[in-house]
Amino acid sequence: MAAAQAARPAPMQTGGAGYRGATRVLVMSSTAFTLMFAVWLMFGVLGVPIQAELGLSEPQLAWISAVAVLNGSMWRLPAGMLADRVGGRVVTIAMLLLTAIPCFLVTQAGSYATLLVLAFLVGFAGNLFSVGVAWNSAWTPKEHQGFALGVFGAGNVGASVTKLLLVLAPGLLTATAGATYLGVVEGGWRVIPAIYSVALVVVALLTYLVVPRQDRMAGQGKPLRAMLAPLRELRVWRFSLYYAAVFGAYVALSAWMPHYYVTTFGVELRTAALLTALFIFPASLLRPLGGWVSDRVGARRVMYATFVVMLLASGVLMMPNGHLVVVHADGSTSEHLAYGLGIAPFTALLVLLGCAMGIGKAAVFKHIPEYFPDNVGSVGGLVGMLGGLGGFFLPLLFAYTKQWSGFPTSTFFVVLVLTAVCLAWMHLTVVRMLHDESPELADHFEAPQGALATR
Repeated sequence: MAAAQAARPAPMQTGGAGYRGATRVLVMSSTAFTLMFAVWLMFGVLGVPIQAELGLSEPQLAWISAVAVLNGSMWRLPAGMLADRVGGRVVTIAMLLLTAIPCFLVTQAGSYATLLVLAFLVGFAGNLFSVGVAWNSAWTPKEHQGFALGVFGAGNVGASVTKLLLVLAPGLLTATAGATYLGVVEGGWRVIPAIYSVALVVVALLTYLVVPRQDRMAGQGKPLRAMLAPLRELRVWRFSLYYAAVFGAYVALSAWMPHYYVTTFGVELRTAALLTALFIFPASLLRPLGGWVSDRVGARRVMYATFVVMLLASGVLMMPNGHLVVVHADGSTSEHLAYGLGIAPFTALLVLLGCAMGIGKAAVFKHIPEYFPDNVGSVGGLVGMLGGLGGFFLPLLFAYTKQWSGFPTSTFFVVLVLTAVCLAWMHLTVVRMLHDESPELADHFEAPQGALATR
């Protein structure tokens, strides 16, 4: 017992060096996560010129983004545990430098097979999420963890960085096409991964210089079996499903929407990137608000509101444009209930969906330090891993359901079904908890009038 207590990090002081250290950790971990998230999802936008250059089909294009998301999810559990044991500082720096290598090699890719392998390796960037969750949890007092993890998680806005590059510098791809830089990097879409590879090295150096050298490690000295023990609880897997809906679907839509806008509404890639960014910003920047609200009213209430809004938004978005044709007895036909969703109302509903996801992501992770304060790395890693795997499977489902049904809007039918399953499981869990707390009231559906009058 004494050894375990000695291994636990000292409580962080609300002022002085402890507070300054926590702030530096939050700032640099959020910066690193934002950049890594941009690298992780860069194929969502680059996929359009890549598809044109290599002549890829829609399922092939979906696989490029999918394998990146897969590798950015599958190592989140060990990465979070490693951060708990050796500290987030060293793990973050190592991951930034390791990701820079395949990111640069993407600039040399000339075939679909090569690009698929490199996209998988670049996807390793997504695993930084569980590292940052464990790292910030170790430095932040419990009463502020919801907000701190929300600020860190707002690094999801990195999904919009590539899109904004094309919006702010619309000639970046076309003006550089055909050129070669430093005798190594060709122009066009290959300029983007070249820029990112340099930025990864720079942020790794800044992290080394800025954050405290003496790190906090919540799992230092803890046996591996003890760190994995909470994963046997069903609650952890339920949280993972919630995260697949609010984060996995967010990742999938961030990667899929540029292509969706181009093929469904016929807009230019620059416009598609900007409209997708309108979805990404609230889905990322509202995460601190979600953490703050969860700190005050409870994460479960926030999750109820999140899933209800997601159901309503995706329920409208899934409706295909068209009308009913009625064949009359005399053989004539008439059209009724014509329905069409233009690009403006579509984008407004997509932004609403993003707002719900942004708040919901923070609410899910508010649960983890509350239920598992000594195992944030392992539990957060598993939740992040399984949630991120949703971002792997969903783009593939988007592509194949569209191919099967012929409706682009089938994308949002997939989101609707996933959200409905999450809401149903959560509500059944809450009802079961209330039943366990007050079993004597389980069959009392109606109270006497006198009892109601006194309430």
